Amino acid sequence: MNKTPSSILNPPSPPTDRVAAATSLPYLGLPHRPPFVFVREIVDCDPGRSVAARTSFAADDPMFAGHFPGNPLVPGVIITEALAQTAGIAAASGYPEPAKPLFLLSAIRTMKFPGAIRPDEEVDLYAEMVGQMEGMVQFKVVAAVQGRPVAEGQLVLSEAANFARAPE
Repeated sequence: MNKTPSSILNPPSPPTDRVAAATSLPYLGLPHRPPFVFVREIVDCDPGRSVAARTSFAADDPMFAGHFPGNPLVPGVIITEALAQTAGIAAASGYPEPAKPLFLLSAIRTMKFPGAIRPDEEVDLYAEMVGQMEGMVQFKVVAAVQGRPVAEGQLVLSEAANFARAPE
């Protein structure tokens, strides 16, 4: 079993270089736009290698009306997407702004959910590059709540060819 990155279980205190995702979409290098941007804050970035980020899901989010009434949980697919976005930010951050490519989720190699995320909980997201080959990048990813892993796995992203960027 792979070790959970210490930056998730022991985040820097206090973070010195936070970037609010909602106000810096061009920096993030994501093709997504609200309401489908799940990374809310960048805590740390080693360009092209890793990103530590944070997010939360508001109790009034419509997804909780059906998942599950009276016992709301963030769906695993949404957690996986938040981790894929974190990995995409890490991959794109290694390129200068005019040449920043877009990365798309290509494969979920492994993903497990040893815990649950409830509405309004702060979620730490971490993505670290573990391999790269011919336009594809593999990341180890972890989501944690209060230092406890709630999702972990490996995702593969590929550089998007001929993908039109959304207006800034």
